[in-house]
Amino acid sequence: MGALAGILAALTGRPYLLLSLATIGWAGNAVAGRLSVGHMSPMVIVSLRWLVVMLLLGTLASRALRAEWPIIARHWRYLFCMGGLGYTIFNAIFYWAAHHTSAVNMGVLQGVTPVLVMTFAFVAYRTRIGLPQAVGVVVTLVGVAVVASRGSLEVLRTMAFNIGDLGIIAGSVLYAGYTVALRQRPALSPIAFFTAMASAAFVTSIPLVGLEMARGDALFPDLRGWALMIYIALLPSLLCQLAFMRAVQLIGPNRAGLFMNLVPVVAALLGVLLLGEHFGLYHAAGLALVLGGIWLAERKPAGV
Repeated sequence: MGALAGILAALTGRPYLLLSLATIGWAGNAVAGRLSVGHMSPMVIVSLRWLVVMLLLGTLASRALRAEWPIIARHWRYLFCMGGLGYTIFNAIFYWAAHHTSAVNMGVLQGVTPVLVMTFAFVAYRTRIGLPQAVGVVVTLVGVAVVASRGSLEVLRTMAFNIGDLGIIAGSVLYAGYTVALRQRPALSPIAFFTAMASAAFVTSIPLVGLEMARGDALFPDLRGWALMIYIALLPSLLCQLAFMRAVQLIGPNRAGLFMNLVPVVAALLGVLLLGEHFGLYHAAGLALVLGGIWLAERKPAGV
């Protein structure tokens, strides 16, 4: 992984520190999305984000890319589609939604992703689901409905949901599908796979920026926007990914993956602490239901 991974390796022997930093960095992406409003437009964020990551990874992973290029070339269609859907379209929806909803809502609603992954894995691969997992799915979806409806039965009755909340839910559905499709990933090293995906994400983001410019909606970063862009590109896009990869190497994917369940909690806290956003009773109830549903969903079915 080169010099940057060497720095990470010096920290690791400490996988839980790396996972904590990754959790905070990913949760902070919701705050950065909210802070970017008025300082750079959503598609510009997506394109610049993956351009920076692609250039940095191209340097860090140059040896791996040369060694594994035949595999990349053979599977370019898969990599192109996955980078476009999982990185470009998901992030386009995410940063667009940041213009319409709060960081607290963004964090809590994204908590539905783990149970969506489990549900899609059942549909695609008939992965076994027991009663606790089924109950967990229902409980999580109830939690999402509580937050999206702002705890109002009238909102549920009239379907008058916030468009940004619906965007986050749609993005979570997309990302869950992307996650399940990773089962078909080619036999590439993590760093080469990540670099190929980031490159695909940048290429597929260019038409979106062009469309945004054609509509007169493109906004390129001002000084504050560039500061946010550096954060978005370096932390949630790059360092958090590398830290998570390293932690998985040390303690395995199952234990490391549990930390991802903390992202909704940390995102909600950061929204309150850094942005002064409201954290209502319906947020607390929704978050408790989402986390409780995830806990149930991640219990192994009997006999497994």
